[in-house]
Amino acid sequence: MQYFRFGSQISICLLSAILLTGVFAATGFANNKSQQLRTEPLEVVSAKTTHEFVAEIAATYRERAKGLMFREEMPDNHGMLFIFETESDRYFWMKNTPLPLDILYIDAMGRIVSIAANTVPFSEKVIPSGAPARFVLELNAGTAKKLGISAGDQVSSESMSLE
Repeated sequence: MQYFRFGSQISICLLSAILLTGVFAATGFANNKSQQLRTEPLEVVSAKTTHEFVAEIAATYRERAKGLMFREEMPDNHGMLFIFETESDRYFWMKNTPLPLDILYIDAMGRIVSIAANTVPFSEKVIPSGAPARFVLELNAGTAKKLGISAGDQVSSESMSLE
């Protein structure tokens, strides 16, 4: 009889583990692969130069929460655009993000208000916008400096269209 109880406990543990794995997989926690986000062209007008990027759009809470976590690479002309419903002070961090990034904070009018350049991978240090922002664009680290992108430059994309 002792063997039966022990076997039942193992069966219950295995069943629980299988159910939890299914729940985690369904919610995306067990899968570190990148989420499939829609993409669109995005432009940054810097001085008299227009820089073109392909932006993944993170518009829902879940998409914004995951962001570029677990990503190990991103093409040079790509980025991720975070879209928020309102303009407010924003705070990002690099937890679970192996890519060093430039984080561009953008106001409701599409103007870059600040840039956090060369952020540290996996850091839990909070990176504030320093000014109200409605959008946040993440690019590979060094991109802003290399292209001469700075605060005051204008960013536009279909998802940022002002109503």
